[in-house]
Amino acid sequence: MNQAVRFRPIITFALAFLLLILWFAPRADAAAQWQAGTAYKNGDLVTYQNKDYECIQAHTALTGWEPSVVPALWKYVGEGSGGETPTPDTAPPSVPAGLTSSSITDTSVSLSWNASTDNVGVAGYEVYRNGVLVTNTSTTTAVVTGLTAGTTYVFTVKAKDAAGNISAASTSLSVTTSNGSSNPGPTGSKWLIGYWHNFDNGSTNIRLRNVSTAYDVINVSFAEPISHGSGTLAFTPYNATVAEFKSDIAYLQSQGKKVLLSMGGANGTIELTDAIKRQQFEDSLKSIISTYGFNGLDIDLEGSSLSLNAGDTDFRSPTTPKIVNLIQGVKAVKSHFGANFILTAAPETAYVQGGYLSYGGPWGAYLPVIHALRNDLTLLHVQHYNTGSMVGLDGRSYAQGTADFHVAMTEMLLQGFHVGGSTGPFFSPLRPDQLAIGVPASQQAAGGGYTTPADLQKALNYLIKGVSYGGSYTLRQPAGYAGIKGIMTWSINWDAYTNNQFSSAHRPFLSGLSTQMKKEVVY
Repeated sequence: MNQAVRFRPIITFALAFLLLILWFAPRADAAAQWQAGTAYKNGDLVTYQNKDYECIQAHTALTGWEPSVVPALWKYVGEGSGGETPTPDTAPPSVPAGLTSSSITDTSVSLSWNASTDNVGVAGYEVYRNGVLVTNTSTTTAVVTGLTAGTTYVFTVKAKDAAGNISAASTSLSVTTSNGSSNPGPTGSKWLIGYWHNFDNGSTNIRLRNVSTAYDVINVSFAEPISHGSGTLAFTPYNATVAEFKSDIAYLQSQGKKVLLSMGGANGTIELTDAIKRQQFEDSLKSIISTYGFNGLDIDLEGSSLSLNAGDTDFRSPTTPKIVNLIQGVKAVKSHFGANFILTAAPETAYVQGGYLSYGGPWGAYLPVIHALRNDLTLLHVQHYNTGSMVGLDGRSYAQGTADFHVAMTEMLLQGFHVGGSTGPFFSPLRPDQLAIGVPASQQAAGGGYTTPADLQKALNYLIKGVSYGGSYTLRQPAGYAGIKGIMTWSINWDAYTNNQFSSAHRPFLSGLSTQMKKEVVY
């Protein structure tokens, strides 16, 4: 018998077996499973829950940034394609239901609705006012601002997926705004807020009465504990007698300025760990403010002054004693001085926007304070410096000192955000008139985050008027937020060190915005 004939069936079987192995072996171009902790670059393909996605923004993946929930980072490309040509997604999400309103003021309204469903995943929602798109959101809540008091508006919501399919509009909801302003503090012009040093750090030594007239609010820095661990705060002018300093404050107030006492600072650790320290805190602040005639109080706590204890996981119901006592103490001081008492705060970004991704320790530690005091707070001016890069609502990271950073960080507080990840409790937005942007007055004033006047004004024009500069961050409310209050700076002394270059650049700009806003209201 021919040997070739004898072995032909064996060879045929071996080839067939080899083809089966090759058929079922993983393909080189197949999409890998998405994994947290992996660094992805533009164009990378992954599979998540049997669906394929393409990376559209380089990043290192975190839990909570799964492709199906972060359309800013991933684009859906098909059903389990394994690298082959995907099947196009043409099915729109279901129509949003249950649209309702809450927290209605004279200029804003909070909206919420039930989540839509989709064959792949809902990427976000579009909110319409009187048929015109006003904002986009990735959550089932939105705050629409810039409204007119005593006016009826009609709202609808549409759902959209990553493939661009959009649902039909929800059932319409009519909302009438309230009459009158809800701002407890002074209103009107755009403000320039500056910190005045009660110490000599090599910048410029100036008397309080000689502060540039460009500033509307002057924060005298700082009231500090009399000793480590004490709740009693003290303040003594460093370059004037008590009588002279009181006279300086009265002089500035006669010009229409507001002069506040700022407490804390980088070296003034205030930890109200028990009720005794809280009472010391209240009594000493009432005495200092009354003695000098300050218009209000600024909260500038840093370092260990605010830090969340283990197990303190919900900003709406804090359990850390020094946070609970601080809230109660500040409320008591404000109540003592009445409705015209101005209350401001200047937290670092880690303590506020940092809570977006992580909540614990210092991360997000100011959020329970801001939340509890939101009806008492005149201004929040987060320090947009000495911070490094931060992640915005679009899932992208933005570097300090840029227009995009200022826009992204500010809109987080105007739109609100889930704390500690996408499933965490929702931190409701603040009113635009409660917000100002905090920046260094010069390169020497901070370790990082200095922004040129041109870039800062580009950011404010976009935030306030909706005039885009073509940056990477896109406002969820395209028309902007007209009520944003202005600019805070550290510091008046560093501004004087550079011959008032900072205030000379920004005072005319802010005054111009004020004039324009008044004309728009009139016409």
